[in-house]
Amino acid sequence: MSLLSATPNTLLGRAQPKSGTARIAWNVALIVLGSLLLALSAQIKVPTWPVPVTLQTLAVAFVAAAFGARIGVATVVLYLAEGLAGLPVFASGGGPLYLFGPTGGFLIAYIPMAFVIGAAADRSASSSFPKLFGAMLIGEAFVFGLGFFWLLALAGEASWIDQTRPIASAFEKAVQPFVIWDAVKMALAAIMVTGSFALLETRKR
Repeated sequence: MSLLSATPNTLLGRAQPKSGTARIAWNVALIVLGSLLLALSAQIKVPTWPVPVTLQTLAVAFVAAAFGARIGVATVVLYLAEGLAGLPVFASGGGPLYLFGPTGGFLIAYIPMAFVIGAAADRSASSSFPKLFGAMLIGEAFVFGLGFFWLLALAGEASWIDQTRPIASAFEKAVQPFVIWDAVKMALAAIMVTGSFALLETRKR
């Protein structure tokens, strides 16, 4: 199967054109549109300090589950590349200093998150809320884990981290406030994808 094709177990796989050329063009367009969705989701935020609550993880989970691992990861990579190039696609701007700064690990972790969720969708998780939600929670764990350890490595560059207790401070400010928020977002993303998949299957009968 082409790297720019989705498996038939995903929403995209059920909707993509059959023709090889048309399918590639369709999926490339969706990768671009998906990256724009991620950029838009970063601007919908609750201005908590120092890290805002956004809809980014919900958007990443939805895109990965709908598109599958290959197209989902490609979408996230394009999104990060846009930010690296300086486009203001992240919650507070863009550019190399942002992406590779103290909170950049949370963004880069969207790649393994998209892979885990997309791989589950490729294996038919889109038809099962418990399976898809479980995969999304695992993907979210990558975000918290990589983001937290990245932040610790660069804690000296974050003025909002208490340097006398960096581990506890980083956890309290960049992880703990978001656990419940992100669990809810994963549940919403799973409901959206499994509901859309069930609707599509009903219409095909």
